[in-house]
Amino acid sequence: MSRILVFVATDGGRIRRASLEVLSQARIQAAAAGMNVDALIVSDSPAAHIEGVAAFGPDRILTIEHPVFTDHRNQPLLAALAAAIRETGPRAVLMASTEATKDVLGALAVRLGAAAIPDVASFKISSDSVTALRPVMAAKQLARTSSASDCVLVSVRSGSYESVPQAGDPPVEALQFAYDDSGPSAVLREILTAGGDAVDLNEARVVVAAGRGVKDAEGKALVQELADLFGGAIGASRAVVELGLFPATTQIGQTGKVVSPELYFAVGISGAIQHVAGMANSRVIVAINKDADAPIFQYATYGLVGDLYKVLPPLIAGLKAAQAAG
Repeated sequence: MSRILVFVATDGGRIRRASLEVLSQARIQAAAAGMNVDALIVSDSPAAHIEGVAAFGPDRILTIEHPVFTDHRNQPLLAALAAAIRETGPRAVLMASTEATKDVLGALAVRLGAAAIPDVASFKISSDSVTALRPVMAAKQLARTSSASDCVLVSVRSGSYESVPQAGDPPVEALQFAYDDSGPSAVLREILTAGGDAVDLNEARVVVAAGRGVKDAEGKALVQELADLFGGAIGASRAVVELGLFPATTQIGQTGKVVSPELYFAVGISGAIQHVAGMANSRVIVAINKDADAPIFQYATYGLVGDLYKVLPPLIAGLKAAQAAG
């Protein structure tokens, strides 16, 4: 029986939400096509993630354990993925389109002689081909791409599918993996994160993003207060990052991060296509802008026309009152 292999990415001791979205969709398509789904965990301690992966219904869980995976490096991950794919011979290999997989996808395809379809918004697997829709031209258009290769590697954008649990008790199989780390290799010097107690943008269910309309410390404080109310993450457009109001780690857009929260506040963001490319998959978008003709309103679920300095204080006060009332 043909198999689908799903690489389940982990970060900071947690399973990446986007990987569970991919695993859920793989399970649905495999059931329709008469295929089986293997979930692959590559970690220095894969046992910590088995229960979380099993809750999403793979037919089998494969693990690769090695101390080299304590922190992400491209070469060890590339070697592990190649070894697992050669061992299992899947029809398709699916993974979330994270920073890590973007680094290794092309090299992995070359190493295996496989086809690669990166950063897709949707995919369809059949016995003889894999077809996908990919956002192109800063997500203004969708390109249909297909491959009939024996093995097709597909990375899927966060938020493209829902993560749907399905209880099960899949068998767990440890794959043998040896890695020689003594030769010349890339050396990990530093990992840059948002720092402190900041919520990870990639995993946040609520994101409050600041645009050019946020002009000073007062506006920044309002954005922070709104994010704190939801336990959410702070994002920013390229314009305010370049002004130095927000760190580069918060930038969302074509040249920044791609996010897909359940709730996205676009505060003072005009809606340039370069920014929209990074947040269009958000479930609910609330736009606040004093320009009623701002392009962001074309994408918004709800729109508030007004000066953010006048709109946010009563909005925050109302939300606080609602939370206090339970």
